[in-house]
Amino acid sequence: MNTLDHFLFGVYPYIAMAVFLLGSLIRFDRDQYTWKSDSSQLLKAGQLRWGSNLFHIGVLFLFFGHTVGMLTPHFVYEHFISAGNKQLMAMISGGLAGLAGFIGVTLLLHRRLTEPRIRINSRPGDILLLVLLWLQLALGLATVPLSGQHLDGSMMLKLAGWAQAIVTFQPGAVELLTQAGFIFKAHMFLGMSIFLIFPFTRLVHVWSGFASVAYLVRPYQVVRARRLNVPAGQTLPPSPDARV
Repeated sequence: MNTLDHFLFGVYPYIAMAVFLLGSLIRFDRDQYTWKSDSSQLLKAGQLRWGSNLFHIGVLFLFFGHTVGMLTPHFVYEHFISAGNKQLMAMISGGLAGLAGFIGVTLLLHRRLTEPRIRINSRPGDILLLVLLWLQLALGLATVPLSGQHLDGSMMLKLAGWAQAIVTFQPGAVELLTQAGFIFKAHMFLGMSIFLIFPFTRLVHVWSGFASVAYLVRPYQVVRARRLNVPAGQTLPPSPDARV
Protein backbone atom coordinates (compact mmCIF):
# COMPACT_ATOMS: atom_id res chain seq x y z
CA MET A 1 0.00 0.00 0.00
CA ASN A 2 1.37 3.41 -0.96
CA THR A 3 1.20 6.70 0.93
CA LEU A 4 -1.92 7.82 -0.96
CA ASP A 5 -3.79 4.65 0.04
CA HIS A 6 -2.78 5.12 3.66
CA PHE A 7 -4.14 8.68 3.60
CA LEU A 8 -7.36 7.92 1.69
CA PHE A 9 -8.33 4.84 3.68
CA GLY A 10 -6.49 5.34 6.95
CA VAL A 11 -6.73 9.08 7.67
CA TYR A 12 -9.44 10.46 5.38
CA PRO A 13 -12.24 8.38 7.00
CA TYR A 14 -11.62 10.14 10.32
CA ILE A 15 -11.49 13.57 8.66
CA ALA A 16 -14.79 12.87 6.90
CA MET A 17 -16.53 11.62 10.06
CA ALA A 18 -15.23 14.51 12.18
CA VAL A 19 -16.51 17.07 9.67
CA PHE A 20 -19.77 15.13 9.33
CA LEU A 21 -20.51 15.14 13.07
CA LEU A 22 -19.08 18.51 14.13
CA GLY A 23 -20.28 20.26 10.99
CA SER A 24 -23.83 19.00 11.48
CA LEU A 25 -23.80 20.13 15.12
CA ILE A 26 -22.46 23.58 14.28
CA ARG A 27 -24.94 24.10 11.45
CA PHE A 28 -27.85 23.09 13.67
CA ASP A 29 -26.64 25.50 16.34
CA ARG A 30 -25.90 28.48 14.08
CA ASP A 31 -28.12 28.14 10.99
CA GLN A 32 -31.31 26.38 11.95
CA TYR A 33 -33.30 28.26 9.30
CA THR A 34 -31.23 26.50 6.61
CA TRP A 35 -31.91 23.08 8.15
CA LYS A 36 -34.44 21.86 5.58
CA SER A 37 -34.81 19.68 2.50
CA ASP A 38 -35.55 22.63 0.17
CA SER A 39 -38.16 20.63 -1.73
CA SER A 40 -39.02 21.87 -5.22
CA GLN A 41 -42.44 20.24 -5.24
CA LEU A 42 -44.25 23.58 -5.28
CA LEU A 43 -42.42 24.59 -8.45
CA LYS A 44 -43.47 21.48 -10.34
CA ALA A 45 -44.31 17.97 -9.22
CA GLY A 46 -43.43 16.30 -12.52
CA GLN A 47 -41.11 13.34 -11.95
CA LEU A 48 -40.71 14.12 -8.26
CA ARG A 49 -43.02 11.43 -6.90
CA TRP A 50 -41.42 8.51 -8.74
CA GLY A 51 -37.91 9.90 -8.49
CA SER A 52 -38.06 10.78 -4.81
CA ASN A 53 -39.76 7.56 -3.72
CA LEU A 54 -37.43 5.29 -5.67
CA PHE A 55 -34.38 7.22 -4.51
CA HIS A 56 -35.31 7.27 -0.83
CA ILE A 57 -36.40 3.62 -0.71
CA GLY A 58 -33.22 2.48 -2.43
CA VAL A 59 -30.81 4.69 -0.49
CA LEU A 60 -32.32 3.98 2.93
CA PHE A 61 -32.15 0.24 2.30
CA LEU A 62 -28.53 0.58 1.16
CA PHE A 63 -27.59 2.75 4.11
CA PHE A 64 -28.89 0.36 6.74
CA GLY A 65 -27.72 -2.65 4.74
CA HIS A 66 -24.18 -1.30 4.51
CA THR A 67 -24.18 -0.28 8.17
CA VAL A 68 -25.32 -3.67 9.46
CA GLY A 69 -23.44 -5.71 6.88
CA MET A 70 -20.11 -3.92 7.21
CA LEU A 71 -20.07 -3.40 10.97
CA THR A 72 -21.36 -6.80 12.11
CA PRO A 73 -18.44 -9.11 12.99
CA HIS A 74 -18.30 -12.40 11.10
CA PHE A 75 -18.58 -14.53 14.26
CA VAL A 76 -22.04 -13.08 14.97
CA TYR A 77 -23.65 -14.67 11.90
CA GLU A 78 -21.25 -17.45 10.84
CA HIS A 79 -23.29 -20.10 12.72
CA PHE A 80 -26.43 -19.62 10.61
CA ILE A 81 -25.19 -18.16 7.29
CA SER A 82 -21.88 -18.54 5.49
CA ALA A 83 -19.86 -15.61 4.21
CA GLY A 84 -20.53 -16.67 0.62
CA ASN A 85 -24.31 -16.85 1.11
CA LYS A 86 -24.27 -13.53 2.94
CA GLN A 87 -22.42 -11.94 0.05
CA LEU A 88 -24.85 -13.44 -2.47
CA MET A 89 -27.78 -12.10 -0.46
CA ALA A 90 -26.11 -8.68 -0.33
CA MET A 91 -25.48 -8.72 -4.08
CA ILE A 92 -29.12 -9.49 -4.91
CA SER A 93 -30.82 -7.21 -2.37
CA GLY A 94 -28.24 -4.45 -2.70
CA GLY A 95 -28.35 -4.66 -6.49
CA LEU A 96 -32.13 -4.25 -6.55
CA ALA A 97 -32.06 -1.41 -4.02
CA GLY A 98 -29.16 0.23 -5.87
CA LEU A 99 -31.02 0.01 -9.17
CA ALA A 100 -34.12 1.61 -7.60
CA GLY A 101 -32.01 4.39 -6.09
CA PHE A 102 -30.13 4.91 -9.36
CA ILE A 103 -33.34 5.23 -11.39
CA GLY A 104 -34.73 7.61 -8.76
CA VAL A 105 -31.70 9.91 -8.65
CA THR A 106 -31.54 9.88 -12.47
CA LEU A 107 -35.14 11.13 -12.60
CA LEU A 108 -34.40 13.79 -9.98
CA LEU A 109 -31.27 14.97 -11.79
CA HIS A 110 -33.04 15.05 -15.16
CA ARG A 111 -35.92 17.01 -13.62
CA ARG A 112 -33.60 19.54 -12.01
CA LEU A 113 -31.57 20.09 -15.19
CA THR A 114 -34.40 20.22 -17.73
CA GLU A 115 -37.24 22.01 -15.93
CA PRO A 116 -36.57 25.78 -16.36
CA ARG A 117 -38.34 26.88 -13.15
CA ILE A 118 -36.49 24.30 -11.07
CA ARG A 119 -33.14 24.90 -12.75
CA ILE A 120 -33.23 28.66 -12.14
CA ASN A 121 -34.06 28.10 -8.45
CA SER A 122 -31.35 25.48 -7.97
CA ARG A 123 -28.06 26.26 -6.32
CA PRO A 124 -24.86 24.80 -7.78
CA GLY A 125 -24.56 22.68 -4.65
CA ASP A 126 -27.95 21.08 -5.33
CA ILE A 127 -26.87 19.88 -8.76
CA LEU A 128 -23.42 18.83 -7.54
CA LEU A 129 -24.99 16.75 -4.76
CA LEU A 130 -27.25 14.90 -7.21
CA VAL A 131 -24.31 14.27 -9.54
CA LEU A 132 -22.25 12.83 -6.67
CA LEU A 133 -25.13 10.61 -5.57
CA TRP A 134 -25.63 9.47 -9.17
CA LEU A 135 -21.94 8.56 -9.45
CA GLN A 136 -21.95 6.81 -6.07
CA LEU A 137 -24.93 4.64 -6.98
CA ALA A 138 -23.41 3.88 -10.39
CA LEU A 139 -20.16 2.79 -8.73
CA GLY A 140 -22.11 0.70 -6.25
CA LEU A 141 -23.89 -1.11 -9.08
CA ALA A 142 -20.53 -1.64 -10.79
CA THR A 143 -19.26 -3.50 -7.72
CA VAL A 144 -22.00 -6.15 -8.03
CA PRO A 145 -20.46 -8.07 -10.97
CA LEU A 146 -17.01 -7.65 -9.42
CA SER A 147 -18.29 -9.20 -6.20
CA GLY A 148 -19.45 -12.13 -8.30
CA GLN A 149 -15.79 -12.97 -8.84
CA HIS A 150 -15.40 -13.60 -5.09
CA LEU A 151 -18.45 -15.69 -4.24
CA ASP A 152 -16.62 -17.23 -1.30
CA GLY A 153 -17.11 -13.92 0.54
CA SER A 154 -13.39 -13.28 0.95
CA MET A 155 -13.46 -9.74 -0.43
CA MET A 156 -16.58 -8.89 1.55
CA LEU A 157 -14.87 -10.00 4.75
CA LYS A 158 -11.84 -7.82 4.01
CA LEU A 159 -13.98 -4.76 3.30
CA ALA A 160 -16.02 -5.39 6.45
CA GLY A 161 -12.80 -5.89 8.41
CA TRP A 162 -11.54 -2.53 7.17
CA ALA A 163 -14.74 -0.76 8.25
CA GLN A 164 -14.74 -2.42 11.67
CA ALA A 165 -11.07 -1.58 12.20
CA ILE A 166 -11.70 2.06 11.30
CA VAL A 167 -14.65 2.56 13.67
CA THR A 168 -12.84 0.77 16.51
CA PHE A 169 -9.55 2.60 15.90
CA GLN A 170 -7.63 -0.61 15.26
CA PRO A 171 -4.31 -0.62 13.38
CA GLY A 172 -3.78 -2.44 10.09
CA ALA A 173 -7.06 -1.41 8.47
CA VAL A 174 -5.48 -0.18 5.22
CA GLU A 175 -3.60 -3.44 4.64
CA LEU A 176 -6.92 -5.27 4.34
CA LEU A 177 -7.59 -3.39 1.09
CA THR A 178 -4.47 -4.63 -0.70
CA GLN A 179 -6.49 -6.79 -3.13
CA ALA A 180 -9.44 -4.41 -3.48
CA GLY A 181 -9.93 -3.16 -7.04
CA PHE A 182 -10.21 0.43 -8.21
CA ILE A 183 -14.03 0.35 -8.39
CA PHE A 184 -14.30 -0.72 -4.76
CA LYS A 185 -11.87 1.97 -3.65
CA ALA A 186 -13.56 4.67 -5.72
CA HIS A 187 -16.94 3.68 -4.25
CA MET A 188 -15.54 3.86 -0.73
CA PHE A 189 -13.77 7.18 -1.29
CA LEU A 190 -16.83 8.84 -2.83
CA GLY A 191 -19.00 7.53 -0.01
CA MET A 192 -16.69 9.11 2.56
CA SER A 193 -16.67 12.34 0.55
CA ILE A 194 -20.47 12.51 0.66
CA PHE A 195 -20.25 12.30 4.46
CA LEU A 196 -17.64 15.08 4.31
CA ILE A 197 -19.91 17.52 2.43
CA PHE A 198 -23.06 16.37 4.29
CA PRO A 199 -23.25 19.32 6.75
CA PHE A 200 -23.01 21.88 3.93
CA THR A 201 -25.87 20.51 1.83
CA ARG A 202 -29.59 19.83 2.09
CA LEU A 203 -28.72 16.31 3.28
CA VAL A 204 -28.83 17.58 6.86
CA HIS A 205 -32.59 16.99 6.83
CA VAL A 206 -31.75 13.28 7.16
CA TRP A 207 -30.96 13.95 10.84
CA SER A 208 -34.52 15.24 11.31
CA GLY A 209 -35.90 12.09 9.72
CA PHE A 210 -34.03 9.89 12.19
CA ALA A 211 -34.98 12.17 15.09
CA SER A 212 -38.67 11.78 14.26
CA VAL A 213 -38.43 8.14 15.40
CA ALA A 214 -38.38 9.52 18.95
CA TYR A 215 -42.08 10.31 18.57
CA LEU A 216 -42.78 6.58 18.68
CA VAL A 217 -41.46 6.24 22.23
CA ARG A 218 -42.16 9.62 23.80
CA PRO A 219 -44.85 9.78 26.52
CA TYR A 220 -48.31 10.95 25.62
CA GLN A 221 -48.94 14.66 25.94
CA VAL A 222 -51.57 15.38 28.56
CA VAL A 223 -53.85 18.28 27.65
CA ARG A 224 -56.23 19.66 30.26
CA ALA A 225 -59.02 22.03 29.35
CA ARG A 226 -59.11 25.35 31.19
CA ARG A 227 -62.49 25.59 32.92
CA LEU A 228 -63.86 28.73 34.57
CA ASN A 229 -66.16 28.56 37.58
CA VAL A 230 -69.24 30.53 36.58
CA PRO A 231 -71.99 30.97 39.19
CA ALA A 232 -75.34 29.41 38.32
CA GLY A 233 -77.60 31.68 36.28
CA GLN A 234 -74.71 33.79 34.89
CA THR A 235 -72.97 33.66 31.54
CA LEU A 236 -69.53 34.69 30.44
CA PRO A 237 -69.26 38.07 28.73
CA PRO A 238 -68.66 37.88 24.98
CA SER A 239 -65.07 37.84 23.80
CA PRO A 240 -63.76 41.19 22.50
CA ASP A 241 -62.72 39.34 19.34
CA ALA A 242 -66.14 37.83 18.78
CA ARG A 243 -67.79 38.86 15.51
CA VAL A 244 -71.30 40.28 15.53
